[in-house]
Amino acid sequence: MAISRYLESRKNIAGGVCGLAGLVLTFTGVAGPYWPVVVVGLYGAGALIAPPERPALPDFPGPSAQLDELRADYETLRGYLTEVDLSPAVGARLTELTDLLTALLDPGWATELLAEDPEGLHTLSRTVRQDLPEAVDSYVRARWWTRLTPNQEPPEQHLERQLVLLRRESENLAAALRDTESRRQETHTRYLEERGGADGLGA
Repeated sequence: MAISRYLESRKNIAGGVCGLAGLVLTFTGVAGPYWPVVVVGLYGAGALIAPPERPALPDFPGPSAQLDELRADYETLRGYLTEVDLSPAVGARLTELTDLLTALLDPGWATELLAEDPEGLHTLSRTVRQDLPEAVDSYVRARWWTRLTPNQEPPEQHLERQLVLLRRESENLAAALRDTESRRQETHTRYLEERGGADGLGA
C-alpha cells in the first residue's frame, strides 16, 4: 500500500519527469558516459523540489446532516420524557419547552436558518442532548432521595426553574432566527428601492 501511494505521489511524478529529461540528455549525447548518474540525480532533484502531499480533509457531517441527527436524538428524548412522572405544573412547563423545540426542529424555514447558524445549532444541540435530559434525570434521582429524607426542598421546584431557563434560552434562539429573517427582508427591500431609484435615473 505504501509503495502504491508513493508511485502515485507528486514526488514520484516530479522525479519521473526530471528523470525523463535526463534520458533525453543521454540520447542527445549531453550526459556522456555518466548518464546513469545524471538520470538518478535529476530524478532525486525532482522528487526533492516537488510539493509535499496534502492529506485529505476530514469528512465531517454538514449542517443538514447534523440537524437530521439532532432531530433523531430529539425523538429519542421525547420517548424518554413520556416515561417520567411529573406534577401538572412541571408537566406544563415541560410541554411549553418541548413544543418550542419541536417547532425549531421541524423541517422548514427554522431549520434552514439553523443550518446557517453554527452557534444556534450548538445551543439547540446542547439543550436536547445535555441540558434537558440531565435536568429530568437529576429530578428523578433527587425525588427518590426526598422520599427517604422528607422536609427537604421539593425537587420539582428545581426542575421547574430549569425548564423555565431552558425555555427562555430557546425563545432567545427563536428570536435571533426571526431577526435574521427580518434583516434579510429589509435588505431585499432596500435593494429594490435602490434599484428603482437607479432605474428612474436611467430613464
